[in-house]
Amino acid sequence: MQEEKEQTKVVAKLKHTGAVTVPSLFTLGNLACGFFSILASAKGNFAQAGWLILFAMIFDMFDGRMARLFGTESNFGIEMDSLADAVSFCTAPAMLMYFFVLHTQPVWGAPIACVYACFGVLRLAKFNAMAYAGEGSKKYFTGLPTPTGAAILASFAVSYSIMEGNSGGRNIHLLANYLPHLYNFVWFAMLILSLLMVSNIPYATFKTKDNKRHNSPWFLLFIVFLVVMTIKFPQDVVFIVFSLYVLFGLLAVLYRAFRRIKVEK
Repeated sequence: MQEEKEQTKVVAKLKHTGAVTVPSLFTLGNLACGFFSILASAKGNFAQAGWLILFAMIFDMFDGRMARLFGTESNFGIEMDSLADAVSFCTAPAMLMYFFVLHTQPVWGAPIACVYACFGVLRLAKFNAMAYAGEGSKKYFTGLPTPTGAAILASFAVSYSIMEGNSGGRNIHLLANYLPHLYNFVWFAMLILSLLMVSNIPYATFKTKDNKRHNSPWFLLFIVFLVVMTIKFPQDVVFIVFSLYVLFGLLAVLYRAFRRIKVEK
């Protein structure tokens, strides 16, 4: 009871100083990145458009954390976050892939981009509906999160632009060899990602802590390796990590089905 009173006092002080607007500023930063990404895509600046989507992810990571830190979580903030995500992680990557790849297919290029954007918005609406109904899980997302698909498409565009010499940076040599082949299957990848977003496939949230695993020297060594690689090849690491996240989610479904294991909430 005493803790609740203290928290109420802290929130009141924050409202007086205007600090409660900080989460909304991060959400608006997310939205702004998505907006300027669309403009960059329309101008043919695909690497810039991809980076802006990845920057939008950073803003999206912090707006919820700031709201929890200041104790200012609200339905307004949740709805505002979803609207920003609809632009940055649904419309922006769809537009990026359309101008980057799909525009060469006059018949089915635009419909595929439209399907991706629409299914992403459906995913966001589904997430909010489940949250309000109290049906969400702390361990798993129901369906692929929209930032994951956006990260894969955005990082691919950046990596491909670097390979073509249209942007500064370096690629992992092995990945660069496969990028031209992956380019031809962007339409297929977008359809798969679209279906995964509206599916009921559980994807780990990584919100629960496993102290034993985190204290493992192998885990710490892996983190160091990942940080070094991210510094050298940020776009490639994002592409590989999020692609593996999608793949492992599908493999986990098959494993649980084979072993008849139920998903924990």
